[in-house]
Amino acid sequence: MNTIIKRTKVRYSILLFLFLATVFNYADRATLSVVAPFMSQELGFDPEAMGLAFSAFGIAYVIMQLPGGWLLDRYGARMVYGCALIGWSLVTMLQGTIYFYASPLIVLVILRLLMGAIEAPAFPANSRLSVQWFPNKERGFVTSIYQSAQYISLGIITPLMTIILHNLSWHYVFYYIGAIGVILGIVWLFKVRDPLQHPKVNQEEIEYIRDGGGEPALGSKKAQEKITLAQFKSVCINRMMIGVYIGQFCVTSITWFFLTWFPTYLYQAKGMSILKVGFIASIPAIAGFVGGLLGGVFSDALLKRGYSLTVARKLPVICGMLLSCVIVIANYTSSEIVVVAAMSVAFFAKGFGNLGWCVLSDTSPKEVLGIAGGVFNMCGNMASIVTPLVIGIILANTQSFDYAILYVGSMGLLGLISYLFIVGPLERITLTSTKPE
Repeated sequence: MNTIIKRTKVRYSILLFLFLATVFNYADRATLSVVAPFMSQELGFDPEAMGLAFSAFGIAYVIMQLPGGWLLDRYGARMVYGCALIGWSLVTMLQGTIYFYASPLIVLVILRLLMGAIEAPAFPANSRLSVQWFPNKERGFVTSIYQSAQYISLGIITPLMTIILHNLSWHYVFYYIGAIGVILGIVWLFKVRDPLQHPKVNQEEIEYIRDGGGEPALGSKKAQEKITLAQFKSVCINRMMIGVYIGQFCVTSITWFFLTWFPTYLYQAKGMSILKVGFIASIPAIAGFVGGLLGGVFSDALLKRGYSLTVARKLPVICGMLLSCVIVIANYTSSEIVVVAAMSVAFFAKGFGNLGWCVLSDTSPKEVLGIAGGVFNMCGNMASIVTPLVIGIILANTQSFDYAILYVGSMGLLGLISYLFIVGPLERITLTSTKPE
């Protein structure tokens, strides 16, 4: 009598860790935006100074994408991600101490630069682990789950941060959020493994992943093949990828408005109390979370029903980018309800169309997933430099958020154009040779 061995589901525990790590990836980024009004008042920072502090993270984050991708391809996602999580969380804690220094702005900028550098491998690691642990037909859902972590961070962690801010002070926001991240990083290093090294995974699950287009052996390849310049160029200047990069820049621009200036917008432009800001800011975040989940599920459903990869991945992105433009309605109303509704619809749409990492996982050469993820994230996160600075300059010169909101809305339109007219059909890029020239 043959015994049917039931397939394990270890991959879902890995997904949980991806989700939690990404929650604190965004929570640590958002700490500064929550405390900004009070930190600025206490330490005398003007809008341009805060714009610089916000952007400092993005500068280092972008610069370190390719080195971070190389580290992932060289040492694997488990070790690099776990150490990075502990590192950036410690830096978050240190930001609470800047008032001790004679030049707090300089110290803050240095710490934000360091934080950006350490966080650089996080999302490429998410993409790499999703390829290692999940078949193609589950990857849209997986991407939507770890992408939705940013909305959970904004929707749940941000209100918690405002409560800490209200009852204690801005310093403790950094201390508490950073400490939780350190603990999570330690647990990650003990619990997360590559598929072939995980003690609880069985062969049936490994074969399920492999047969479905996943690469469970990816993290077990000790000898890395050298990549030629031509192969590297195939990731950087391919037309399809250029369109995807532009789209990701646009999506990330919308994200960074909510991560940086949105609490200040509600506090200063709309006159809300800091506690009200914390809870009102959570509404668009929850909408983004729902949109993110629905976008991934909708994309995978299209794929399972026989639609092409192009249709299944591009349709949610196009719909999301188009709908995100409604954010500009906030400029033409004095109603708090309408403002929050417009922001919520825009963030829902942004979440629904936020499948860039899924597209990357589906199209990048499997031999250079780390580097490909680094290039993709570098291009997308140019927005983390540009958006906070542009908005800071707009505020300094106009004392109004109107043009800032228009700028954010235009990003949705640009992303739509990119996916419609530049990206073209989606297909995996194949490296023709891995021998050095």
